[in-house]
Amino acid sequence: MRSTRRRTKRAPSGGIALLIGFALTILIAIGVLDPDWLPTDSPAPAGIHDYELMFPADRYPETGSHIAAAIGKGSSATCTIDRQGADRNRDLSLRGIPTRKGLDRDEWPMAMCAEGGEGASIAYISPSDNRGAGSWVSNQLSDYPDGTIVLFTIEGEIDLQNVVFATD
Repeated sequence: MRSTRRRTKRAPSGGIALLIGFALTILIAIGVLDPDWLPTDSPAPAGIHDYELMFPADRYPETGSHIAAAIGKGSSATCTIDRQGADRNRDLSLRGIPTRKGLDRDEWPMAMCAEGGEGASIAYISPSDNRGAGSWVSNQLSDYPDGTIVLFTIEGEIDLQNVVFATD
């Protein structure tokens, strides 16, 4: 499995990230703020990560296809590990999404990611694929502390046409 580890500075994300970035740039430019200071407790912007996880879509095709489709629709490709926030994120992301007999509601970004929660992409997939993928990811990331930024890269065949989204 290929992976890259790189410690980087982190910046805020979300709807106000651009405004904050602009303000910080001006404050640094006029000498009010030290350029080495950046907040570190928010999800990372795209392109910044500590570890790259090669997700095996051949092994978990429904989950891999959902992740790829969600990223293609604008969801984050990174996951800032936040195990403490997983239950709350799951509650927020699945609120109002009906269950379907024989299917799981898969979340991207995952509940264990700071980027997850309200507004996450939800797709209906088979329980074996969803739970197998969740167990695999949990095992791969078990040695990494909260705050680690993981870039998910999908490896293998994906089928974007058959992803059944519960949300758009």
